[in-house]
Amino acid sequence: MITEMNDTEITTLVQVEKYLQASQDIKFNGSSRPEKYHWLEEIIDRFKYFILNRKSKGKLREYMTSMTGFSPAQLTRLVTQKLLTGVIKTSWSGRNSFENKYTRSDIELLAQTDNLHGRLSGPATRKIFNRQYYVYGETAFIRLQEISSSHIYNLRESRVYMNKTITIGRTMSVQIAIGVRRKPNPGGAPGYLRVDSVHQGEFKGIKGVYQINLVDEVTQWEILVCVPCISEMYLKEALVLALEQFPFIIINFHSDNGSEYINKTVAALLNKTLIKQSKSRSSRTNDNALVEGKNASVVRKHMGFWHIGQSYAPDVNRFYVGHFNNYLNYHRPCGFATVSVDEKGRKHKKYDIYRTPYEQLKSLKNAPQYLKKGMSFKELDKLAMSDSDNESARRMQEAKEKLFKKVLSPKGSEMLKKGGMSSELRRSHDESFHAHV
Repeated sequence: MITEMNDTEITTLVQVEKYLQASQDIKFNGSSRPEKYHWLEEIIDRFKYFILNRKSKGKLREYMTSMTGFSPAQLTRLVTQKLLTGVIKTSWSGRNSFENKYTRSDIELLAQTDNLHGRLSGPATRKIFNRQYYVYGETAFIRLQEISSSHIYNLRESRVYMNKTITIGRTMSVQIAIGVRRKPNPGGAPGYLRVDSVHQGEFKGIKGVYQINLVDEVTQWEILVCVPCISEMYLKEALVLALEQFPFIIINFHSDNGSEYINKTVAALLNKTLIKQSKSRSSRTNDNALVEGKNASVVRKHMGFWHIGQSYAPDVNRFYVGHFNNYLNYHRPCGFATVSVDEKGRKHKKYDIYRTPYEQLKSLKNAPQYLKKGMSFKELDKLAMSDSDNESARRMQEAKEKLFKKVLSPKGSEMLKKGGMSSELRRSHDESFHAHV
C-alpha cells in the first residue's frame, strides 16, 4: 500500500516504534527524489539522529527506510552525506565514467571482418577499416576507421565479439651447379621472388597435393598454385601459370636448395624468360624466411593441415587463381618494416606500415616502369575496386567452403556440413598427417 501522509506529529521514538508495528506496508510517496532527500534531512534534525544511541538509531533507520523505500546501503550513504556536508543533495557525488564510443554494431562489424580475413593483426585490421571507409565508401566503418590497434584487441575480449566470432619436411643439402648461392638484393624494386613448397599432408599412406608459394620481396605480392606432386613435368606448367599472374616484370627467382626447383627444367624455363636464379646460402636461415613465414600465416591458416588428394589439384588451382590470389594481393594488408640502425650498427625493424601488396606496388617511385608490357594501373585499379575488402574476403570464404566440401574425405566433409572447419576436423586430419609423415 502506498499513501501520501504528513508525519510532522511523530516527534518521539516511541511513536516511531508504534508506527513500525502498526503499518509495515505503508511508505512515503514523494513526488521526486529531492523531496525524499528533504524529508530525510528533516527527520535527522527533528530526532537529533547523530546523538542517539545505537538501538535508537536502528529504529529510526528502519523508519526512514520504510518511508522512503531506499535500501539500507543507500540510506547509509545519504546519512553520511548529511554528517559530512550538513545537507543531502542529488549531485553530492558523481562517478567518473567513459563514454562508449564503439557500439554493439561496431563490435559485430569487427567480428565479421575477423571472420572473413582470418583475424589479422591489429594494424592490418585497422588498415582494412580505413580502406572500407575511405576507399570503398562504406559509412558503417565511420567509427572503426579511426580505432587504435590496441583497442581492437580490447574489443576482441568483449562478450559481443565472442558470440559473433568463429576466429614439412626438412630440406636436405644438395650440391648442384644450378643457381647462384646468394641472398637477392632487390634495391627497392619489385620482381625478386622467394619460392617454397607446402605439402598438404598424407592420409593412409597416400600423399596429398603440393602448394607452390611465390612471394615478391618488396611488395609481398603473393601467388599460389597447386600441383598433384613435385615433379619437373608438373612444376614447369605450374610456374608458367604463377609467373603470368604477376603484374610486374620478374627479375630474380630465389628458392632453397631442394631439387624441386634446382633442376634443369626450372633453370631452362627461367633462362628462357630472362629470369635470374639464386638459392639459399648454407647456414643462413633468413635467406628464404619471407616465403616460409607466408607458408604459416597464409597457406596453413587458410588451407590447414588436412589431406587433400592429388586428383583435386585442378580444383585447388581454380580456387587460387579465381579467388584467393586476388584477395591476397588487393584486399589483405601486410606489414612492411621500417629499418633503423643504432649507434652500434645493429638493425632494428619496426612494422609501422600496413598496406595491401597492390598499394605497396603503387607507392614505389616510378611504379609504372615495373609493370609488364600492356599492363597499366588503370586496369589494375578496376580490379582492385571491383569488390571491397570484406566482400572479396566473403567471396573467397564461400569458394573455400565449397572447395573443402568437395576435396576433403567423406568424414571431413560431414564434419564441415555440421559445423564448418571445426577443431574436431582439424584434429582428425592433423593426427592422420603426423602419423604418416
